[in-house]
Amino acid sequence: MGKAIKDQLGRVIEREDAPQPAVILVRPQLGENIGAACRGMLNFGLTELRLVAPRDGWPNPAADAMAAGAVELIETAKLFETVEEAVADLSYVLAATARRRELEIPVVGTNVVGREMRAKVSSGVGILFGPEKAGLTNADVVMADAILTYPVNPAFQSLNLAQAVNVFAFLWAQSNFEGEGMDVPDYFEGVRSDVAPREDLTRLFDHMEEELDEAGFFFPAAKKHLMQQNIRAPLTRAQMSQQEVRTFRGIIKALAKGRGKARGP
Repeated sequence: MGKAIKDQLGRVIEREDAPQPAVILVRPQLGENIGAACRGMLNFGLTELRLVAPRDGWPNPAADAMAAGAVELIETAKLFETVEEAVADLSYVLAATARRRELEIPVVGTNVVGREMRAKVSSGVGILFGPEKAGLTNADVVMADAILTYPVNPAFQSLNLAQAVNVFAFLWAQSNFEGEGMDVPDYFEGVRSDVAPREDLTRLFDHMEEELDEAGFFFPAAKKHLMQQNIRAPLTRAQMSQQEVRTFRGIIKALAKGRGKARGP
């Protein structure tokens, strides 16, 4: 693994140093799916992978390529022979399944799963994902406190193992922003420039309307006021930055001078 990838992995793990759910793959069949699941986990800051009796044994070289920069999750994965052993240290366990079960077990929806798991995470939580061919058995599900189900198409409920893990990882990450009124990572803050002052916007309107007047756009004259309002309203809603306002004024100037003639030699 390259140094840059190792450094990136270290930063992600450091950022998610707080308790987090264990992702438990029960009897997974394809190494490629295990690797892809690792990649999705690390995308959203999850790093604890547990494997129960992988069909093709472990380690599995097929997992490495699909894991891309998340190979270290493969290297630190914990291996168990049974579901009972894999969940022994956890106090709250979910079973991911799309099928109805003849079991008296609660069902948790995607809208609350992150919040519920975060409330219990300090005492140990985890989620079970079944093998690709048939999913979890009832014997697996009874080891869980509740079922997590996704709002999938009832006519096509089969979800790839890695995709199912990715959806959960996203739900977990998103729940970190619940109640804050935002779901944008910190490193995107400040990307958007400040909105231009109304004075700059008014000058843009005056400039545009002056040139439109010269071009005979406002016809008939009786409708000029309404037409001006229809121009100003969407541009005001656009919340343009100062640079965007300057760009628009440059566009108007270029069009007013004629195509290809705006720039001098």
